[in-house]
Amino acid sequence: MYLTKSKKSPYYQIIFERDGKRTTKSTKTKIKSEALKFLSNFEKKINEKKKIETVSLKDFREHYLNYLSGTHSQNYQRAVRTSFRELLKFCGNIDLNKISIVSIDTFISKVYERAPQSSLTYYRILKAAFNKALNWDLIESNPLMKIRAPKIKKNLPIFISQTELNIILDFVSEDYLKNLYLFAFHTGLRAGEIVNLKWNSVSLKKRIITLHQSNSYTTKSKKERVIPINSKLYNILYSIFPIEKEINSILGNAENLKLPDYVFCRIKGVKLGTDFISKKFKKAIRKAGMNDKIHLHTLRHSFASNLVQRGVSLYTIKELLGHSDYRTSQIYSHLQHNNLFEAVELLSESDSKNNGFKLP
Repeated sequence: MYLTKSKKSPYYQIIFERDGKRTTKSTKTKIKSEALKFLSNFEKKINEKKKIETVSLKDFREHYLNYLSGTHSQNYQRAVRTSFRELLKFCGNIDLNKISIVSIDTFISKVYERAPQSSLTYYRILKAAFNKALNWDLIESNPLMKIRAPKIKKNLPIFISQTELNIILDFVSEDYLKNLYLFAFHTGLRAGEIVNLKWNSVSLKKRIITLHQSNSYTTKSKKERVIPINSKLYNILYSIFPIEKEINSILGNAENLKLPDYVFCRIKGVKLGTDFISKKFKKAIRKAGMNDKIHLHTLRHSFASNLVQRGVSLYTIKELLGHSDYRTSQIYSHLQHNNLFEAVELLSESDSKNNGFKLP
């Protein structure tokens, strides 16, 4: 490894070998003393990278899953296991730092051929995992950083009306599930947020629900947000927690009282599973003869879609849904067209009142 200068660049260049090939790196300085300092630091980094501990793909997977266990949901951890399982099938249990850009790109492409959506899921999960491996100094670079994410055709979200939801609820026998599905329709909360919701996050007096971050659960955006309680929602919550009536009349608020754990549960103190409530909802949809593309997450889409159709801004919907990026909320923008037509129609109404004056 040494310094050199050529006619092609005004800066000093470092000549070194990588994977048996001669490579150059610019020091981005014309001053030799600075270039020598850059060379010294660069050489140290190269030597440190050579000392990287060899870790197999399986060992890294277990270490990474252990790391995720305290901060991420069971569903996400399950998706991580699936992603690594498929990658292991493709390339075997090789050393983590031997996974090349070519091999990972080929893997994503092969998955895309049979399941486009899965390829995007694997790409995102493995990219995050390899970034963590990079932070832990287990690899020299993340091979997924130089690969573009698979492009997936985005379909417009399906949504349902209150009337359609009522039809589905006719085929739900459990009252606590009926209340849960109505709650989802009127809050737009994700399934994980609902099953983890506790009474200490609900204030009937202030008519707000505050989603807190805790050691046991974090929201997808990892941000605290507030959901207003409308009249329909208030009645649902008031009916399933009647003791609140006495608390409000005696204490004026419930802040100093230890409240029951989960808002929605089949057995007191036992959290519901997202898979359980999703499958129950799907079962009711099929019994009702509704569109099979409707699922539990449709209630979240319905919350947003119905608000857009009533003239609520996409920015407000972004805040209510807890989207970290405004562009995520723009999938509902097509529903604003009716509002735009109505707005433009006002011009023709005002024109008809303009004393018969017509433009030439």
